[in-house]
Amino acid sequence: MGEARNAQEQDINQLLKVRREKLAALQENGKDPFQITKYDVTHHSLDIKNAFDSLEGQVVSIAGRVMSKRVMGKASFCNVQDIQGNIQSYVARDSIGEESYADFKKYDVGDIVGIRGEVFKTKTGEISIHAAEVTLLSKSLQILPEKYHGLVNTDIRYRQRYTDLIMNEEVKDTFVKRSKIISSIRRYLDGQGFLEVETPMLVSNAGGAAARPFETHYNALDEDVKLRISLELYLKRLIVGGMERVYEIGRVFRNEGLDTRHNPEFTLMELYQAYTDYNGMMDLTENMFRHVAQEVCGTTTITYGGVEIDLGSPFKRVTMIDAVKEYAGVDFDLIKDTEEAKKIADEKGVHYEARHKKGDILNLFFEEFVEEHLVQPTFVMDHPVEISPLTKRKPDKPDYVERFELFITCREMCNAYSELNDPIDQRARFAAQEEAFAAGDEEANHTDEDFLNALEIGMPPTGGIGYGIDRLVMLLTDSPAIRDVLLFPTMKSLN
Repeated sequence: MGEARNAQEQDINQLLKVRREKLAALQENGKDPFQITKYDVTHHSLDIKNAFDSLEGQVVSIAGRVMSKRVMGKASFCNVQDIQGNIQSYVARDSIGEESYADFKKYDVGDIVGIRGEVFKTKTGEISIHAAEVTLLSKSLQILPEKYHGLVNTDIRYRQRYTDLIMNEEVKDTFVKRSKIISSIRRYLDGQGFLEVETPMLVSNAGGAAARPFETHYNALDEDVKLRISLELYLKRLIVGGMERVYEIGRVFRNEGLDTRHNPEFTLMELYQAYTDYNGMMDLTENMFRHVAQEVCGTTTITYGGVEIDLGSPFKRVTMIDAVKEYAGVDFDLIKDTEEAKKIADEKGVHYEARHKKGDILNLFFEEFVEEHLVQPTFVMDHPVEISPLTKRKPDKPDYVERFELFITCREMCNAYSELNDPIDQRARFAAQEEAFAAGDEEANHTDEDFLNALEIGMPPTGGIGYGIDRLVMLLTDSPAIRDVLLFPTMKSLN
């Protein structure tokens, strides 16, 4: 086994050496491809195929990577891949000249070429380009994975996304769709009168979510700062300033583990709208999800993991208490206090920490018994105040807040509130968070005095929401892991 591997490595090293020798020969003959600075592309592969009737016999110029090549004496075929797909080119010695044809025969799979020629259809009916000129634009000095087996090693795929995009067309399609999803979201929100804004990534107080921040040092100011974990507190400051509808799509950073749903840096979208509440956020979310699915996927009925998901029908709405009552058989409305909640948790085998209160335990019951059942779109509403430090209380039930999370395919897709705009209550909530931090909760929020000052200036009643863009892309591209929708996911260094 070891001998075979050594022989294979020697073969690869020899092939790599040959490629460098080919480049050196080109350079010696004044044909260095890396000296070429531009190439005029008139068409792409799919454009040509879709408009064949009008382009037949016309001269076009394409550019892309040689993915296969068949040399047959005086005439050859090559397949060129561009952003839209693949197209065949017929390359004949009598059409491009003897010297150019001799050069072409030495080109390798992986090289990037420009081809100018007439559009035609072969005897087998394949739309192709009859080359009049072939230009080597870049020499590939590495070897692409073998065509028929492709690039299947997931670790290499994530580390070398550039190779993954070349070899796996469905991967490129996923990221094209990701771009379209974000564009569609922007179009929808812009049409609703929202303004897109940008807020700081380096902050002195990383608040707005329950997560551990990354920390760094700002040399110019000689201050320790953090990477943001949320967009919330700065966007709310803009609501205070009179910008009634704002949103931001940006990277946030959480110092946590990696799994199929989590990456330490990911894309979050948050939006805030004055003079509405969490019911308004539910309506906006339903409408936006339908809009994006219809625009990007062409339907509001999608398939994820073999399961049909209906985004077209009204989303189910259920309180957290009712959901736990349905799936765990425990009614937290009948539980008087934390002591009784812990007793029932012991009976049900739900693990909790000493610092947890009744509301925390309700949330643990939800995670343990309910989440796995929420396949179709479901708004879970009215969370306990203990886990919602920035949310307005329910007037008729002050131990709970006007908050919802949307679950689809058993995953949280977004988190929304009727935003807390009472600065006195907010200060008390921050104090409770400081106590939780002192008791060992490393994800607790810290008091933000400037944010409290903004609230004292006065913030109108406001609805706000945060969407995990990566999870939405996973849903609409039927991707099982967050790494499949991140171009460059976080990986442990190899050195």
